[in-house]
Amino acid sequence: MRGRYGERTRGAASREQGAGRDGRGGPAAGGPHLLFEGDDIEALDEVVTGEFSPHRLRVGRGHGAPGRFRRLHRQGLALYELGWGAPVEVAAGELPDFYNIHIPLAGDGTVRVAGREVTTPCSVAGPGMTLGMSLSPGADTLILCLPRAAVDNAVTAQTGEPPATALRFAPALADGDPAVAAWLATARAFAQFTASPLAARSPLAAAHFEQALVHGLVDLQPHDHSATLPAHAHPALPRAVRRAMAYCEERAGEPVSVADMAAAARVSPRTLQDRFRTDLGTTPAAHLRRVRLDRVHQDLLRIADGSASGTVAEVATRWGFTHLSRFAAYYRDAYGQVPSRTAERR
Repeated sequence: MRGRYGERTRGAASREQGAGRDGRGGPAAGGPHLLFEGDDIEALDEVVTGEFSPHRLRVGRGHGAPGRFRRLHRQGLALYELGWGAPVEVAAGELPDFYNIHIPLAGDGTVRVAGREVTTPCSVAGPGMTLGMSLSPGADTLILCLPRAAVDNAVTAQTGEPPATALRFAPALADGDPAVAAWLATARAFAQFTASPLAARSPLAAAHFEQALVHGLVDLQPHDHSATLPAHAHPALPRAVRRAMAYCEERAGEPVSVADMAAAARVSPRTLQDRFRTDLGTTPAAHLRRVRLDRVHQDLLRIADGSASGTVAEVATRWGFTHLSRFAAYYRDAYGQVPSRTAERR
C-alpha cells in the first residue's frame, strides 16, 4: 500500500504543513486529522519534516506495520501521534522556536538530546538543542510541541518580564516524580480529549488544557531560569517548604546544610526531608544542588556571550561545587552537555 494523506492530495498536504511550524491553526487545525498512513517511509518523512523541522532519517531492516501520522490538535500548541512502522534513526539539527516533548505510547526506543541519551522514557528538547531518536518498528509516540512564545509568556506571568533567552529544560522527564507523572497524565488525557465532542464545541476547554501543560512544565521541570521564579509561584506548597526554597535561593553561594535549611523552614531536618519527598518528589540537598546548577548555568552563559569572564572551575567553585568531576556529571544530566560547551563563545 502506498501512502495516503488523509483525504487530500500530496500537494495539498504540503501546503497545509507550512502553517504547522508556528503552532497556529490552519485548515482542520482544531481537531484530530490524519496526515499520513501507508508504507512509503520517504513520503511519511516528507510530511513529518513539514510539520516539525528538517532532519536526517535512516531506515533499518524490517517493517512492522504501515506508518501513521496524526495531528491531534493545533492551536496555541500542537499535539501529534506518530508511528513510523519501521525501525528508524532520526537525527534533527538544532530545534528552532519550539519545544519538543516525546511521550512513548507503545514500542521501544531511545532519545538523545544535545548528543546525550535521555535516561527516562519521556523527554523534552527545546530551541537550540539537537534531537535524535532510535525507534523500533512498533514504536508509537505522542509528540507535544510548545511554541517558545507560549513558554516565554508563562515565565513572564510569574516574573513580570520575558526571559532573555529560551528556557533550557533538563531533558529527562522523571515520571517517578508525582508532579511529573500528573503532568504526563494530563498530556495523555488531552490526547483523548481532542477527539471528544466537547473539544469540537468548546475551544476554550482546549485552551485550558494548553495552559495547564505549558505552565505545569515551567513549574515542575528544572530549567536554567528556575532561579528567577519567585517562591510564591508555588502557593500550594506548605510554608515550611517555601521557606526552605527561599533560603536556598538567597544562600546558594554559601555553605548550606540540610540542618540550615530546616532551621530556616522552622521544622526538624527529618520533617523537611519528608515534606520535600512528598511535595516536590526530591530531597532538600538535591533541590539546593539544582538551584546552584542554575546559577552556574547562568554564569556560563554570560561567559559565552562575552558579558563575564572566568573558567568553568571558578564558576563551579563559586557556587559550592568542589568535586569537579561530580559537578560535570550533574551538569550533563541537567543540561544535556558538558559545562565547557555552554561557556563557548557564540
